Formats: sequence, C-alpha cells, structure tokens
Amino acid sequence: MAKRKTSKRGRSRRSPSQRAQGEPTAEPASTSAVAAPERATAERPTSGRSTSGRSTGGRSSSGRAGSRDRRGAGGDGVKERPEAPWHPLPLSELLILVGMVGVMVAVFIEKEVHPALLLASIAAVAIGTVEVTLREHLGGYRSHTVLLALIPVVVLHSAVLLIAGAFTSVPRWVNIPLLALDIAIFSLLYKVLRLRYLDAKRERRFAA
Repeated sequence: MAKRKTSKRGRSRRSPSQRAQGEPTAEPASTSAVAAPERATAERPTSGRSTSGRSTGGRSSSGRAGSRDRRGAGGDGVKERPEAPWHPLPLSELLILVGMVGVMVAVFIEKEVHPALLLASIAAVAIGTVEVTLREHLGGYRSHTVLLALIPVVVLHSAVLLIAGAFTSVPRWVNIPLLALDIAIFSLLYKVLRLRYLDAKRERRFAA
C-alpha cells in the first residue's frame, strides 16, 4: 500500500512544464490548419491583382488601339483634296481638257496654225493648272512651291521682252540682267510660298 501511494504521489508531483515537455502536444497540427487558410487568403489578393493588372493592361491596349484608329481617321481627312468654290463642277479640269484639245487641233489637225486658237488653248490650260495647284498649295494638301514661284518669273520675263520688242530690237545681252532679276524674284517667292504651305499643312492637321 505504501508503494502505491508513493507512486501516485510521484506522478502527481510532476510539474505542468515537465508534462508539456514529456507529452507531445497537438498544437502544430492546429497551427498548420490555421496557416493553410491564411496562405489561401494571402494568395487570393495577389491573384486578384494579377487579374486586375491584366484587365488594366487590356484596357490600356484597347485605349491605344482606339487612339490609333482616331489618328488614322484624322489622317484620311488630311489626305482629302480641298474642294473648289464651284464644287462639284470640275471647272478647272474641264479648262485643262479643253485647252489640250484646242492645242492639238491648232497644231496637228489644222493645215495652218491658228495663233488665236493656240493662245486661247494655252491660256485655258494655264488657268486650270494654276487654279488646281494654287488651291492644293494654299490648302496644305500638296506642295507646288517651285511651279508657283516659276510662273510669275516666266510671265514677267516674257512680258518685258515682248513690250521692249514692240518698240525696238532687243539685244541678247538684256537677258543677263533679266536673269539676275528672275533669280531674285524666284528665291523670294519660293521662301514665301514654302512658309505659306507649311502653315496651311499644320492648320490642316490640327483641324483634322
């Protein structure tokens, strides 16, 4: 009886810390069970962020595509030729066509060259060509700087020679100072027309 009592007392005298060290506890299982949902909850926001990032990336790409489409639509507006005041009647094109037919008739078909018909045909072609090129140039559609700067120079040079030749014989050396004057006028007109075309082109892009 004494041995049994001592054994029971020995067992009861063990401290709780010793019991905790001697007996395995079930805390790791519970902590692992709790850690698993925490990991799941920690992974959910990241997945949500990734999906949201993908969605924002898709939105940004769609926005870029929309802006490109708008730019393309604006580019089509820039490529359109400016309309004439008498649109849809192609008056300038008809003048060019009639003038070309008149030149062919006056030179090739008739036996004798008719100066009046030839001059009228050339004038019709010149008027139609100048109107189309000037409208395209001032509208910022296409640059015709060299042609528009050269036409006044040729007209002035020819007018001076014709007027001087009507009163007296014009020597050939007169063409040398006239050529220097032609170069000066051409360079001035070229600069002015070039700047005017660049301004019109910039305004046309902003308007589109």
